[in-house]
Order: sequence, then C-alpha cells, then structure tokens
Amino acid sequence: MRDFPSCFGENGVQVADSSSSNASKTAQNLVTCVYQCLLHGRSCLITIVWSKNLMGQGFSVGINDSENQSLCKVDIKPWLFSKRKGSKSLEANSSKIDIYWDLSSAKFGSGPEPLEGFYVGVVFDCQMVLLLGDLRKEAFKKTNAVPLPSSAIFIAKRENIFGKKVFRTKAQFCDNGQIHDLMIECDTIGVSDPFLVIRVDSKTVMQVKQLRWKFRGNHTIAVDGLAVEVFWDVYNWLFSTTLGNAVFLFKTCLSAEKLWASHPLSDPNVLRDPNVVPWSCSQRFQDSQSQALSFSLILHALKNE
Repeated sequence: MRDFPSCFGENGVQVADSSSSNASKTAQNLVTCVYQCLLHGRSCLITIVWSKNLMGQGFSVGINDSENQSLCKVDIKPWLFSKRKGSKSLEANSSKIDIYWDLSSAKFGSGPEPLEGFYVGVVFDCQMVLLLGDLRKEAFKKTNAVPLPSSAIFIAKRENIFGKKVFRTKAQFCDNGQIHDLMIECDTIGVSDPFLVIRVDSKTVMQVKQLRWKFRGNHTIAVDGLAVEVFWDVYNWLFSTTLGNAVFLFKTCLSAEKLWASHPLSDPNVLRDPNVVPWSCSQRFQDSQSQALSFSLILHALKNE
C-alpha cells in the first residue's frame, strides 16, 4: 500500500489556529480554498479561509508567490464581521493590492462558506485577479476594476466536516466543475467488522470492507468523466484512545503519481491535524502547458461526541 500522498510540504503556507493546543478538541468549522492566478505575469496562490465559531463568521485572504513566500495577508475577524462589507488595501513588493467584500446579503448553509448573495474581490493594478460570489456586477461597480483575460483557477479545497456515522458536504472535483452531494459513511462503534462507504449524488462509488486491515488506502473512482484518486486514513477512528478525526483526499489529475512522488509527505501527523493545513501546491502548477492542472479536495472528518 502506498503512503498517504499530499500536495503539502514542510515549506508550505500554514493556516492554523495558533491558540489551539489540542486540535481534536478545538477543531473549528473551517473551509480553505486555494486559487492560482497571475500578478504582473507571475504565478501566485490566493488562499481564502472561511471560518465560523461562537464569535460569528469571518474570513481571511492570503497571497503567496510561486516560491510559497507570503506576500500579504488580511484577516476579517468574526467580531468585526457585523459590518459584512468593506475593503482593505495591502502592499506586496511595492505594489498595491485591494481586497473588497460584501456579505451583507449573503446566504449561508451549515458551514462557514457563503452560498450566494455576496462577493469577495482581489484587485491588483486595477485588474480583478480573483472574484468570488454571484454579485459580479456589484463587485465591478464598487472596485472600478477590469477583468483579466485569464481568470483565477480553483486548485484546492480543504474542509472540516462533522458527524457521528454519516458525514455530508457539497463537493466539486475540478475548477468550475459540477457541484455534487458527497457522503461518507463509516460506523466504527459497536461494530465487529467496520466498513467505509463513499457516495456521490446518492450513488455508491466506493466501499471498503475489512476496514481494520485497510484503515489506510487508495482507490480510483470516476466522477464527471474524470478519474478521481481517493485516499483515506481512518486510523484514529479505529484505534485512537481519544475522539480523533479521519482524513480523506480526493485528487483529480492526469499524472497524479508523478506529481505526488516529487513531494513525499514529511510528517504523517500533519494530515491528521484538522486545524493545520500546510499548502505547497504551487510547484505543481507552474507549467500548465506541459501538464493538466490538478485539483485537490481534503476533508477532515470529525466525529461529534
């Protein structure tokens, strides 16, 4: 069995709750999205982190260059989120970057990520390098920015999901891909032979029996005509003395083996921390002409007590 792969490395950008000393006890409701775009013709990564806790909802925007060096970052704290709209001006490499947002009419589901009625825009040199949300007309009117010829590419998403036996979320497996209902079912309490089932739009696409022997593994499924490699690690659910989490990685890539082999996982425990996600995907996406861009969906499944 191959080791659990990753598009993360020890030099990656970490999105973490610095006050967390025990990840399994302080796991936040987080969704992290990574986009590749161009600034002055150079590749960079924009990371959007949506969060939700007892203080309310908030988000952060971080921009890294192709070497994973942080250019700038802005945090919209939950206790400041009551305004739900505003802007921030940042400086990166002697250039101005403006962040605009309007979530005053946003609609949310159970998670921290808005579903509709909002926009978040990143403007560089009067150009809209990244625009999220359905209020596109309002965003361009507010920012006076012009669209870029090539838009940002959605390359990775990471999410904390919660449940007891069944875990549900909305998922897409490529940039601008169709949104599907994804369900992971795994009952490990009081069951002599636990098994794992993954369903996409209520259709069973993968089932793992004898899970005590196959608590880590990989399998290829087909979604929207794409080959999606699924990796799972449910060791904590089966053998941990504490209420641990499982991790699932869905990877869409034409040459996944080649990409993962170039960056082995330096610390297996990193993938099991639901509050720390080191991203170092940028090196895999520097040459989009010679290889197809891949997409990664990482799910940390945490069991409710």
